[in-house]
Amino acid sequence: MASIENINIEFKEFENDTNKIPDSVCKTLVAFLNTEGGDLFIGIRNDGSVCGVKDADDASNRLSSIIHDSILPDASPFISIRTVEMDAKNIVKASVAVGTGRPYYLAKFGLKPGGVYTRLGNACVPMNESGIRNLMLETSGTSFEESRSFEQNLTFTVMKNEMSMRQLAFEQAQMETLKMVGTDKLFTNLAMLLSDQCTYTCKVAVFQGRDNATFRDRREFSGSILKQLNDVYEYLNNNNKTKASFTGLLREDTLDYPQDAIREALLNCLIHRDYLFCAGIIINVYDDHMEFISLGGLVRGLSMEAIQLGVSQSRNPNLAAIFYRLRLVESYGTGIRKIIRLYEDCPRKPVFRAVEGAFSCILPNRNEIVHYSQKQERIESTVGESIDSEKQSIMLLARQKGFISRKEVENLVGLKTTKAFRLLKELCDEGQLTQQVSGKFTRYIPLPLS
Repeated sequence: MASIENINIEFKEFENDTNKIPDSVCKTLVAFLNTEGGDLFIGIRNDGSVCGVKDADDASNRLSSIIHDSILPDASPFISIRTVEMDAKNIVKASVAVGTGRPYYLAKFGLKPGGVYTRLGNACVPMNESGIRNLMLETSGTSFEESRSFEQNLTFTVMKNEMSMRQLAFEQAQMETLKMVGTDKLFTNLAMLLSDQCTYTCKVAVFQGRDNATFRDRREFSGSILKQLNDVYEYLNNNNKTKASFTGLLREDTLDYPQDAIREALLNCLIHRDYLFCAGIIINVYDDHMEFISLGGLVRGLSMEAIQLGVSQSRNPNLAAIFYRLRLVESYGTGIRKIIRLYEDCPRKPVFRAVEGAFSCILPNRNEIVHYSQKQERIESTVGESIDSEKQSIMLLARQKGFISRKEVENLVGLKTTKAFRLLKELCDEGQLTQQVSGKFTRYIPLPLS
């Protein structure tokens, strides 16, 4: 036996006066179960000296009860307890194999950071949420949806109401069919997403202008993703302004964004995002566009071209099936094509971008496009009128004097040399002036009016 503690050896001193097994024993056993296994020796001090256990049988029974009551899932098949003798003293040795039901956790803390431990050198360290999820997926080989939820105290007020509105039953049998409950009768992550205790959120920011320099408002929506769907959709529609136009006496109202496009973009974020990422969905609303950003990117093997053709491979098929059952989606693979179709008559089209770890959908503001076009037309019209006025001033002076120079044009209309040359050239091309060069001097002579 090694005389020092390491990744798979741990010493614990037994309190012979109180016959108490140290509280940290459970933490060590959980860490061994979740890592490489190991041997726990009760009756040896941290420095390797043997203090022994007075009543080894009683200590073994106490340890067996602690394992049964304090560690979940059941770790008994992976831990063997025996009494060994060292330095003429009895020691309780617990040999731990790697558990097949990882992650193991302390029952009083639950399947969450603070309850799940792993072994790092000779220390037991708590695992973060990302590490726990990865261990669950590695052990079970199942998807995020079908893995056990950290939180098991779940309620389903919103889910029950949604099912009831559609006259659908929602009892234990339905929860098992929908894969909200696993074969171990514990809630899955799918159940957590639909529960009132859902840990994921959706963040919405409304900006002034076309960039994120100035906030108008920001909100974070929580609760069941069904509640988030309803709340975020309502909030976005409240920020979806209407522009009125008239054809004769007929008034026509046009929303900035097609409501169905908002709906499809939001559903796409909720159904297809990668929930292994803890961050929330981000929606940014600007004066000229609305941007939806979800985590996860495209499912491996799919391209943007395939997605726009209607190919569908859901990252969360069980969640998609529930949304379909609730009649929130029509069929798989139609969302993006529907958004594109809603903008067929619009000069600016929706933009879909996929990068490593994220997917975004940008919806143009239809009324901002019209406003911008009209503004550009006004600018172009004003510029045209300004140029005509400048040319008229040049020709008036040229006819009064019989000629005009480039320097006189600059002084007359306050132009720089380049623009003065350009205007004089245009007047020559139009047949109103002719260029006359005399040595170093160039002047422009007005042609007779036809």
